Amino acid sequence: MSEYGTLQDRVRHKSLLSKVMTAEETIQFFKPGMNLGWSGFTPAGYPKVVPIAVADHVEKNNLQGKWKFNLFIGASVGAETEDRWASLDMIDRRWPYQTGKNIAAGINEGRIRMGDKHLSLFAQDLGYGFYTKDTESGRLDLAIIEVSAITEDGSLVPTSSCGVIPEILMICDKIIIEVNTGEPSFEGIHDLVSCGTPPNRQVLNITKAGSRIGSTSIPCDPKKVVAVVESKLRDQGRAFAEQDDTSEAIANHIIDFFTQEVKMGRLPDNLLPIQSGVGSIANAVIGGLAKGPFYNLSVYTEVLQDTMLDLFDSGKLDHASSCSLSLSATPGFPKFFENMDKYFDKITLRPLSISNAPEPIRRLGVIAMNTPVEIDIYAHANSTLVGGTRMINGLGGSGDFLRNGFLKMMHTPSSRPSKTDPTGISCVVPHCSHIDHTEHDLDCVVTEQGLADLRGLCPRDRAKVIIDKCAHPDYKPILTEYFEMAKADCLRRKVGHEPQLWDRAFKMHLNLEKNGTMKIKNWDMKVDLCE
Repeated sequence: MSEYGTLQDRVRHKSLLSKVMTAEETIQFFKPGMNLGWSGFTPAGYPKVVPIAVADHVEKNNLQGKWKFNLFIGASVGAETEDRWASLDMIDRRWPYQTGKNIAAGINEGRIRMGDKHLSLFAQDLGYGFYTKDTESGRLDLAIIEVSAITEDGSLVPTSSCGVIPEILMICDKIIIEVNTGEPSFEGIHDLVSCGTPPNRQVLNITKAGSRIGSTSIPCDPKKVVAVVESKLRDQGRAFAEQDDTSEAIANHIIDFFTQEVKMGRLPDNLLPIQSGVGSIANAVIGGLAKGPFYNLSVYTEVLQDTMLDLFDSGKLDHASSCSLSLSATPGFPKFFENMDKYFDKITLRPLSISNAPEPIRRLGVIAMNTPVEIDIYAHANSTLVGGTRMINGLGGSGDFLRNGFLKMMHTPSSRPSKTDPTGISCVVPHCSHIDHTEHDLDCVVTEQGLADLRGLCPRDRAKVIIDKCAHPDYKPILTEYFEMAKADCLRRKVGHEPQLWDRAFKMHLNLEKNGTMKIKNWDMKVDLCE
């Protein structure tokens, strides 16, 4: 028995107790080539004991590369599940976002076919059947859903994330339910809606971060449930990203900017709902808000990191809406569980199709802040592919918020560490090696060097401000020389709205690949890349 109750307590639809079995006994439901839908969103709320049991079966029976599946999950899940599956060559297709050394290697080596998608669009398109359209049934073969409880009518109460559970249940044929009794129940924290399909898709009448428009459980047909499995394993969580001088400097620039916007009347005293991505910079921004002058704040985002709890503790955050509690295994989740009475009523967890939907993001006037791989001088941003080809994790939900927010901001160090250059790799470049977010999506670019307010500026003016405010001092003259050269050439040819020299725009990238540094000696293409 768990200190948080028994399986019998949690499964209130008593006929489903007849389907209780061990994780190992569920192996019978898996066949190679299946389309699988999992709960989970950033390592939270994902199934554990069943995926681990399937991986053990594959490893024990030397089925690596023979048992391969297609995974459709709201975002990344714990490394002990999907990354281990990748290490055993168990994944054929993976949508739409992942995290892990083995799965990233599989994608970049061509063994795993990954698709990348704006998360709000992935959720709705999964429900529309777009990803299973070429299968015989046109549906998902099997779903594995982690829950806190099963209600009297068979509805499912998720755990620490909502992900794409509603859409999975819409199009799956069979369901395995993992009931997690190793942690307190999350029943009551969720606001769950199963969105319809056009032309009957409903209005999402969310007018503030704490608005509730759905229910605390998701309808589920008990006849589809083939197994109920008890789990006591907790989420591995997302490792806490420590702040450093660079992230704190970026946070300070953003706080100063907010202060000025309030002073000028473009933001209210309590700002507008905040969306913040993941990582050290996002942590630093939220930490800065905890120390800053703003009160009665609200958050409308897709992930809540550890510092969100600190923001609650400061008394400055009234409510937070999210798709996931993306807390660390230590100290994040333990802190949350030990203080659930304090945080529970101030947090609302929503499905991805709601948390990232354009409609409430635009209505609420969300302030969107995310971190890219690189920004170019005209404010295009690359969030996914290093060097334009190597996938890191995926686009995630950054585009959902950047396209629809009130203020759209991207923050990045001006350079990233490199083994071959003491300055590192410039995060401000003439042209991004891959573009996820266009110049039309961004209002502000922020590095530790400064903040570039791009609102109302033409491309040539944006370039000057970004180079001046955001580029690393070692790269500023290199970028300035490129811009002035490109501008003169393009204006002379009367094609100068957004000047680029395509024979040189990627010379910094090419030099990095060949010589380990972006510090080129000159922009003359008649001269070889620097030795």
